[in-house]
Amino acid sequence: QVQLVESGGGLVQAGGSLRLSCAASGRTFSTYAMGWFRQAPGKEREFVAAISRSGGYIYYADSVKGRFTISRDNAKNTVYLQMNTLKPEDTAAYYCAADPSNFVKTDYDAYDYWGQGTQVTVSS
Repeated sequence: QVQLVESGGGLVQAGGSLRLSCAASGRTFSTYAMGWFRQAPGKEREFVAAISRSGGYIYYADSVKGRFTISRDNAKNTVYLQMNTLKPEDTAAYYCAADPSNFVKTDYDAYDYWGQGTQVTVSS
C-alpha cells in the first residue's frame, strides 16, 4: 500500500508556471507507475500525464503536451508535474495516483491509490 500527498498548487496568472509534487510513503514507490489527473468543477476527472516505474515511458494528454512535464525521483519517493504556460482552462484540482503495474495508463480506474488533491487556479 502507498499513501500519496500532493503539494505545490496555488493561484497563478495565465502564462505562469507551477510545479506540483506528490510524495509517497513506503519503500515500494519504485514499483508503481504514477499518474497525474485533474478535475474541474462540474467536469469528470481527466488524465494529464503518466510515467512508468523507471521513468522510461511517459505519456501526456494532448491538452498539456509541450507545456507540462512529468518526472519522478525514486530515491525521494516523489513524482513531479512541471506546468508551464498555464491557461485558465488548466484550473482544476490535481491528483496524483499510483498503479502497481508498469504500464502507463490513462484510465483513472486503473489506478489503485490516490492523493487528496491540490488546487491549481489560473487567472486570465
